[in-house]
Amino acid sequence: MSAPELASCVHRLVKTGDIPRGSALPTVRALASRMHVSPATISTAWGILRRQNVIDGSGRQGTWVVDGHFKVGPPRYETVGKEWRAGVLDLTLAPPDPALLPDLATAVHRSGTEPGLNSYRKESITDRLRDAVSPSWPWETSALVSVNGGYHGLLLVTSATVVAGDYVAVADPSAPRVLDILDHLGARMIPIPCDSHGPDPVALSRALERRPVAFLYEPRASSRMGVSVNAARRDELAGILRKTDLTIIEQDDMGEVSDAMYNGLGPVFPERTVLIRTYSKSHGPDLRLAIVGGAGELVGRAHDLRQFGDRWTSRLLQNALAWMLTDGDTRKLIAEARTEYRARRETLAAMFAREGITVSPGDGLSVNVPVFNERASLLALASHGIAANGSSGSSIRRIEPSLRLAVGASWELRDQIVAAYAAASGAGR
Repeated sequence: MSAPELASCVHRLVKTGDIPRGSALPTVRALASRMHVSPATISTAWGILRRQNVIDGSGRQGTWVVDGHFKVGPPRYETVGKEWRAGVLDLTLAPPDPALLPDLATAVHRSGTEPGLNSYRKESITDRLRDAVSPSWPWETSALVSVNGGYHGLLLVTSATVVAGDYVAVADPSAPRVLDILDHLGARMIPIPCDSHGPDPVALSRALERRPVAFLYEPRASSRMGVSVNAARRDELAGILRKTDLTIIEQDDMGEVSDAMYNGLGPVFPERTVLIRTYSKSHGPDLRLAIVGGAGELVGRAHDLRQFGDRWTSRLLQNALAWMLTDGDTRKLIAEARTEYRARRETLAAMFAREGITVSPGDGLSVNVPVFNERASLLALASHGIAANGSSGSSIRRIEPSLRLAVGASWELRDQIVAAYAAASGAGR
């Protein structure tokens, strides 16, 4: 019996109730001996079922059937992005402030007509958006594809790069959905710790001993720490990666509202780097738009994979973004939003300093508040009707506990929120 056949058989037995939910499963070696197959076959089957959230556990903990409904969505992100009951102040996400976004309706109206509207042609990007994006792309490339948001782009690119069992070096911490996507693909993640200048070169050098197929990181305004790679760190990373052929995947989620310059690896390794630049934070989440650009072969494979699903992004929305990227008044509004977010981060850092808590303003739409015990702090905030986001779901390693505080949400309540976070930071002592 092959691993897929075994996984299918166990899944069917669980669905029919022949294997009850919550049941402990035999050890890999015991089951392999009983079935006269190799332990590798059992391990592979368990890996398939684990990715489908049919079973859980591993190693000395044992393995068991998940008790309850099988959830196939991204588990880390679903913990963060779930719906809360009425009256709860939800600070789990870090969205842009709607008051600082351009008006999408105006952009759609002003962008005019599209000759290809309602065509079934599977074009990768409209001519207008290509012309609007190309001047600000960090390196010259003809391979540009519009996708339905940054994580859609990441799923396509990683699916075109990674097969189950591959090692992937990934900046740690990262956004929960980054880790969810890599888990979903069956990748074996190698955490690359980050400091105030980005991924640690020494850790990356060590990771290369395992021959990862890709290195995934954020060149600026990292989602969890708000750090950006400077030129010196980029050169260090480039020196380490020069002797490899691995794919480099860059996420630029903040885009045009980031304070930092792009100091990524694309211009150094244009033939094997893909940049995913998102416009949700800068120009509006209902655009559902990001651009994937860079290494032609990989971008092409990602575009080919898309043909299994939605095939193209709305041409109306593509041209609306193109209009916003070239409109003088909109560009001024984006610059003002960038300045406002910086001021808010600095304001929060100063407010926490008065409470005796050191918070780095960093970059992006949030600040990181250090706490003594993440779980205790989250419970303390919950007792005051506040749902927050802890650091544990963003990391592969054990890292110093912290809570994220967004600057784009509920800004008018900042005094009460900072007081609540400060009080909760010492919970569990």
